[in-house]
Amino acid sequence: MEREVVEAELVLPTHLGFKRIQMYEKYPKGQSRGRHWKHLKQILQAENYQNYPPDEPNYINIESPPSMHPCKRICDITGYEAPYYDPRTNLRYANADVFKLVRSLPNEYVQRYLALRNAAVVLK
Repeated sequence: MEREVVEAELVLPTHLGFKRIQMYEKYPKGQSRGRHWKHLKQILQAENYQNYPPDEPNYINIESPPSMHPCKRICDITGYEAPYYDPRTNLRYANADVFKLVRSLPNEYVQRYLALRNAAVVLK
């Protein structure tokens, strides 16, 4: 009887597909657990782009035309997309709460917000 049990154990596979694999079995000590991503600098060094002809497009010499889509308008206060702008201060705003804040700002703060956007003008 014991001989039959020993033979039966030899027939069973070591890993059953429906059982979960323990992490220490899947990744023995010293092996990485996941995929490592390469940075652009590592890709550029690995590709040896200096050996490519200069007219062949690659990461270094790629040229593209300007975008055909208009740039997104961003709220100067919150950073959200801003469908509105205040004609008195020229600040962009996202909602009514921000509009109240924009109208209550002193003129020097308005000028600083406009300067951040490179749209600074002297307001009267």
